Amino acid sequence: MQRPAVLVTGGSARIGAEIVRRFADNGWHVMIHYGFSGDEAEALASSLTSAETVQCDLRDSEAAVGMIEALAGRLADWRVLVNSASVFNPDDVTALDPQTNTEAMQVNATSPTRIAQAFLAHAQSQAGRCVIQVTDQKLANPNPDFFSYTMSKHALSSTIEMLAMGATKQQDRVYGLAPGAILASHDQTVEEIELSHRLNPLGRKTDAREVADAALFLASRALRSGETLYVDSGQHILNQDRDVIYLAREMQNSA
Repeated sequence: MQRPAVLVTGGSARIGAEIVRRFADNGWHVMIHYGFSGDEAEALASSLTSAETVQCDLRDSEAAVGMIEALAGRLADWRVLVNSASVFNPDDVTALDPQTNTEAMQVNATSPTRIAQAFLAHAQSQAGRCVIQVTDQKLANPNPDFFSYTMSKHALSSTIEMLAMGATKQQDRVYGLAPGAILASHDQTVEEIELSHRLNPLGRKTDAREVADAALFLASRALRSGETLYVDSGQHILNQDRDVIYLAREMQNSA
């Protein structure tokens, strides 16, 4: 196979699927990871020129490492890993839900970190390798909502610079990619989606394709390793005291 390879975790839907399409359109062989959405992953793969699917439950970090080792054993030019898979479930800042927290920390922090470590230990590419950890603009603009989710993204972000410093070769890069409000979440109405997605300094909806473009840009390894790129129409420079889901709801109720 002459194409460089990229693995996108959570690549069957939402932002992950946009990242998959962007790389595929630019001549990459795309490996679409999924947990439980096999039909969606296979449908996406069949629509692309060079793609395959790989299944793994990221609640099991040992299985996740095994997946990486197996792929590395057969790919001659595996250049990029994009850890996009995530769980986004609510719990309260005053009462952490243990089950929600355990799942969030495992899927959003522990497994992507171990996947990155295994990729940097085993993947081969003469062109250099690149890890892209998808985090969240909440790193710079935190609020008390979705407490365990936010906690897990902060944990993942803390590993980026450490991996860049201690787990890479000279040509390798490790980056963070931090989106803002982009796609509908949970029980948002159409009106709430429209409002919440414009609560940023540019007053515009950020498109998932912009995140995919940013991932492709980072894959070129043009930035200093350890950097995080925000794609959120400036949302991260605000000081929002609640998640935009609830800010939009409160604004509608008070109108």
